[in-house]
Amino acid sequence: MDESTVRETLRSFIIRDLIRDPDYLLTDTEGIITGRLMDSFALAELGVFVEKEFDVYIPDPDLTVLKMNTLDQIVARVMTG
Repeated sequence: MDESTVRETLRSFIIRDLIRDPDYLLTDTEGIITGRLMDSFALAELGVFVEKEFDVYIPDPDLTVLKMNTLDQIVARVMTG
């Protein structure tokens, strides 16, 4: 799967299912957690989605604000497998 497809799939999921505001314009570098758009529970949900959608397991120690705060960081993590 190419990076732009991963990015848009993740963006759609985050906006629709985690932020729950379909009109929100999420940028690639915006702090999703530090900007209080989602919380740690939503981060765990994101981890489950990534595993189901992309067959990429993200261990709990990697599901942190430092490593998964922006769409760019999440996409990079998915792309590295």
